[in-house]
Amino acid sequence: MSHRRAVLLMILVTLMWSTAGVVTRHLEAARSFEVTFWRSAFNALSLIALLRWLRGPGLWAQLLAAPRLVWWSGLCWAAMFTAFMVAITLASVATVLVTMALGPLLTALFSRLFLHHKLPGRTWAAIALATLGIAWMFGHEADAGGLKGVLVALLVPLAAATNWTLLQRVTHGAADPEKPAAGQDMLPAVLIGALLSAAITLPLAWPLQASAHDLGLLAFLGLVQLAIPCLLVVRLSRVLPAPEIALLGQLEVIFGVLWTWVGAGEAPSGAVLVGGAIVLAALAGNELLALRRR
Repeated sequence: MSHRRAVLLMILVTLMWSTAGVVTRHLEAARSFEVTFWRSAFNALSLIALLRWLRGPGLWAQLLAAPRLVWWSGLCWAAMFTAFMVAITLASVATVLVTMALGPLLTALFSRLFLHHKLPGRTWAAIALATLGIAWMFGHEADAGGLKGVLVALLVPLAAATNWTLLQRVTHGAADPEKPAAGQDMLPAVLIGALLSAAITLPLAWPLQASAHDLGLLAFLGLVQLAIPCLLVVRLSRVLPAPEIALLGQLEVIFGVLWTWVGAGEAPSGAVLVGGAIVLAALAGNELLALRRR
């Protein structure tokens, strides 16, 4: 695959990821944990079908024989799936996406704290700047009553950073904190995460109230917004370096805000725009300097 084609496919991945907010805003009856349950359940069903097509009937045997790290990673995916959908029922989509943009910087920080990887000065500066942006948003969202959603959304980048740190521990070449397990096959862990998320949220979602209209939209999220992009990212990680994937992945923030602004009339607040601009500037500056150095 050429580099140009890989970049275009990665942009397509971010477009698919970014549809969660606007689709959720058009649900009729499903709310909170029920939204999480159906999205995770449809994601699991989609991954089972796709992985059986790719790997044959031995999927379940491979899953049961997976090392312990894969199951720990699955727990992280379950936390990410659950916290994201709950967060966008408590706060604006823009607020949740900006908070999630902390993921790559938290991964670098966790690598320093737990794996003793040396971080360049530009990464420390980016972490400080991003923290300033989130603090700015925190202060204004607390006044607007959206602090609970921000706190729940923070679980997503924290779980993601934990996930990548676990994988770095056993991945060849993991001494470079800017390449967090780029070649690791994460699909079994994603399937475990989807199954766990659905199982955990089912009791909290009962009694189920989703209409046929809602089930159609949530099936779209499970297949198009999660399962297919996961398959594509695994393939693209063989072509694109991890910093480039991280940088392109932040297009989800821009696309997601635009989707909900145009498709659901949810305009981001001034505080979210300012805080998001600071976070994205910190992340983009760090990744662009890394690419230039390479």
